[in-house]
Amino acid sequence: MLRPKIPTMPTPTGRVTPPAAVQPTVIVPAAQNPPPPAPTPSRPTIQLTPGTALALVGGGTAVVLVVGAVLVSMLLAVAITGASVAVCALVVRSLSSQHRR
Repeated sequence: MLRPKIPTMPTPTGRVTPPAAVQPTVIVPAAQNPPPPAPTPSRPTIQLTPGTALALVGGGTAVVLVVGAVLVSMLLAVAITGASVAVCALVVRSLSSQHRR
């Protein structure tokens, strides 16, 4: 039922010509120029002192804590919303079952 069809190779319909022969080319090396000097950096390199390293670590820690607090609060909001929807569904179900009796 679900058997794959294997394509067959079509036979050529016109005249078949052999591929043209390619003649090898000779590569002549050019005169070698010395490499250009390395460019000097336009900006000075950044020196990290212990104070700046401590400030970077403190800033990174603050960012991680803030992002974590936001994500946890969003998860808590979703959990509270889900619980409240479940309680509302139970109340509506109990009201509709009392209405039938």
